Amino acid sequence: MKQANGRRVAAAMSILVAAFALAACASLSGSSGWTLLVDGAKGMDNFYPIGDANWRAEDGAIVADKAKVASYLISKNSYSDFEIDAEFWADHTTNSGIFLRLSNTKEVTAANSYEVNIFDQRPDPLYGTGAIVDIAKVAQPMPKAGGKWNTFRITAKGKRLTVVLNGERTVDVEDGKFASGPIALQFGNGAKDAPGGVIKFRKVAIRSEE
Repeated sequence: MKQANGRRVAAAMSILVAAFALAACASLSGSSGWTLLVDGAKGMDNFYPIGDANWRAEDGAIVADKAKVASYLISKNSYSDFEIDAEFWADHTTNSGIFLRLSNTKEVTAANSYEVNIFDQRPDPLYGTGAIVDIAKVAQPMPKAGGKWNTFRITAKGKRLTVVLNGERTVDVEDGKFASGPIALQFGNGAKDAPGGVIKFRKVAIRSEE
């Protein structure tokens, strides 16, 4: 009897956890103004790929772990002023990032967008994980993302850009190079073109102020 009661309690707890998860997703995509670009149901529906990475939906996340060239998922919509909440898992060797206000969708680089970096082994750690490449350095020692789930809160409002990694602000800068454009998620090779480690995006939600 005790075992049966235990199973019933465990089942009830599972139902409650699932309900809370669904409520959280609903709140993000509902009246609060948040839109889920990545979740377990939508997969990659809000993006299109360039490059040859093996992007796929897996266990409620979108995942890549193999490519011959730097590869990206580019959002189908463009954004100017916005907030992004993202959850990601990176290997210690992962070279990835979230690119903002992309001005050339045929060639994604830090020269035509703002690259919020995920790269613990970047040769120049000043623009490694938590930085905006060539725009805003991170304090040293560089924060590390490898081997765990992490959160980004990224805000772009006019010229002001802020990045919060795992609750710690890493960037607060003003720059006016790029005003609007899609966002892009990256899978790239590592230092000296070594094969890059896995990247997983479990949630990417955006709230646009337009």
